[in-house]
Amino acid sequence: MEADFSEMRNELQSRDALWRRIQLKCQQLHAELLKIGEYEDMQEIQIKHQSSCLQLTEQLENKNAELLLLSQSQEHQRKELNKIRNHIYRKEQSHRSEQERMKTEISDLTEELHQKEITIATIMEKASPLERWLKMELEIKAKLLAKQQLLDFRYKVIKSENIHLKEMV
Repeated sequence: MEADFSEMRNELQSRDALWRRIQLKCQQLHAELLKIGEYEDMQEIQIKHQSSCLQLTEQLENKNAELLLLSQSQEHQRKELNKIRNHIYRKEQSHRSEQERMKTEISDLTEELHQKEITIATIMEKASPLERWLKMELEIKAKLLAKQQLLDFRYKVIKSENIHLKEMV
């Protein structure tokens, strides 16, 4: 966009320089016409030169009108570009704030996870002695259960012997 503006400025300066040269040339031609004032066709030559100067002036005016249109178009494009830049800026700001929110949320979740890990480690530390105690209790209960089963078995054997002896008596 800046390059187009610079190019248009250069073209305008170039045309301005051309316009000055044309004016200078016109002045020189005018001076020559005055010198040639003795000739009868001086007015005809002057008219031709003025006509060509007018044509060049018209061409320059046309070019200036084109440059003005280009300048207006460029201004419109600049406004559109500014709108787009503003939109992008707002989107970037929104994205940054969303990123910050997510970073904060991740940080909070990480802290919460860390606290839970500490809690789990603490529970595991406390659970380890309880686990050993439970194993011991289970072993004791298993031994007692085995003794109980053995005693039940002996009781049934003795009972069956008693029944057998009663029948024999």
